[in-house]
Order: sequence, then structure tokens, then C-alpha cells
Amino acid sequence: MTDLRFTPVRPVPGEATLLDWQHIHNSIIHTAPLSADEIVARAQRNVLEVAYADGVPVGCSTVRPPTPDAATVIARVVPGSRRRGYGEQIYQRGLARARELGAQVIETVVLASNDEGLRFARQHGFVEIERYVLPGDTVAFVDLRLA
Repeated sequence: MTDLRFTPVRPVPGEATLLDWQHIHNSIIHTAPLSADEIVARAQRNVLEVAYADGVPVGCSTVRPPTPDAATVIARVVPGSRRRGYGEQIYQRGLARARELGAQVIETVVLASNDEGLRFARQHGFVEIERYVLPGDTVAFVDLRLA
């Protein structure tokens, strides 16, 4: 397994890492693509990182800091790079970051059509707590909590 290099996304429009994060997110969450400006705003309140293997972006993560309820850890791996251990490295790093921020409860969110993502979350002890469809969308998001 290749060790990944993680690069934080800086809230700077046009920054290469921000554009890599955007590409990965939008290719996986195709029903709710984000603009560069939306990612800039997210990078100001969340921890966003891109994972690189041999200089190639293979995944990204989002850690939403804890609220009174929970912190959210989202790990994404591009389809062509799955099943190589990258998701595990991205998830473990995000989980550690959420714990450093004081999270006692961990949640994640996965697009309902992403069978591999749902399987990954369940294999890591997450259980479904809610499904919802954003206005104008047809595919549900699934909120899961680490049991």
C-alpha cells in the first residue's frame, strides 16, 4: 500500500489543491456539485484535505468540527483508486483530527447511490440515522453515526 501525502485545502480561489478537492468531491457527489467559491467557504469552517499517491489525487476528506451533537468525518476515494487502502488512511486521519478537535460522537454522510461508500461506513461501525433528499435532487443522502 502506498503511503499517502495529505495536503490541506487553503481557502484561496484557484489554488491547485482546492481544485483537486473540488474535482474529487464533484465526481463522487455528482448530484450536489460544489463551486470553487462554495469550497472556499467550506475551507474556512471545516478541515479539508486532498490525499495524493505518487503525486496523483486519489481522495479527499472533510472534517466538520464538533457541534454539541457530533463531528462529521467524510472520506472520499475516486473510483479508479478504491480497494487499495486509501480510504482507510483517509478515514483514520480524519477520525484522528475530529478527536483532536474534541469530538465525542462521530458521524458521516454518504450519497445513497454510493454502495461502496455505504459498505465502507458500515464496516467501520457506522449505523444509519437518517436519509434525506436535498431540494431539487432525486438521490438521498444517508447520515450515519459511529456506534
